Amino acid sequence: MKINKIPVILSIIMLLLAIPPMPYGYYSLLRLIICGTAIYLTWFAKVINRQGWMWTMGFIALLFNPIIPVHLNKDLWCLIDLVVAIIFLTALFKLKTVQKI
Repeated sequence: MKINKIPVILSIIMLLLAIPPMPYGYYSLLRLIICGTAIYLTWFAKVINRQGWMWTMGFIALLFNPIIPVHLNKDLWCLIDLVVAIIFLTALFKLKTVQKI
């Protein structure tokens, strides 16, 4: 099983585009996309038995959830967006299935 890179790459791009000021609707869409990607990565990490990644992605999904939004100031969100983009980029390379011999 391989990770689907398209939603992760799209999420990274969207997170980086969210750093400069954007319309409010963009941030609402960002929450939905990032939460969905984090849920997908949580599931993938569980399937390949990577507990640390599973908990990290679960936390990101909760932080970006669109149902009960977390309200923080713009500067803090910029930092969070950058850190989550780096985490997603790292996940592309680190979340791989282990081949059993």
